[in-house]
Amino acid sequence: MDSIIVRKLAEHEKVTAMQLSWDVFVEFDNTDCSEEGLRNFRNFIDDKEMVDSLDAYGAFDGNKLVGIIATRSTGSHISLFFINKEFHCRGVGRSLFNLVLENSNAKEITVNSSRYAVGFYHKLGFTDVEKEQLTDGIRYTPMKYIRQK
Repeated sequence: MDSIIVRKLAEHEKVTAMQLSWDVFVEFDNTDCSEEGLRNFRNFIDDKEMVDSLDAYGAFDGNKLVGIIATRSTGSHISLFFINKEFHCRGVGRSLFNLVLENSNAKEITVNSSRYAVGFYHKLGFTDVEKEQLTDGIRYTPMKYIRQK
């Protein structure tokens, strides 16, 4: 992760972050959802009011955004977490998650993980809360992370 910088995103950078989220979602998660799921995810990231309410952090390789994590303002739920495939397995995701931990007082952090990302979340210390579910055309596994004291 030589030249990768992680930091909170400025409001104007969230548009680029939502495009990265869409691109990675379509590449890795589209087999786990229906057309309805694709529509619902697109509607979610196109909802400016919702996006503005999120705390979003980005990973940058120079000026290029290569990763995004966004949480509800309390930091207790990860709403979006996407890394450009060229930067998988390079510590980018862990660095972004650590930034969330630094900026959140939440004792527990939840996420609805895609099939593709379940193993990654396990490596971060998340555990499955329930079995895989299907809601609004999107498959996910509810997971949680309990902060160590």
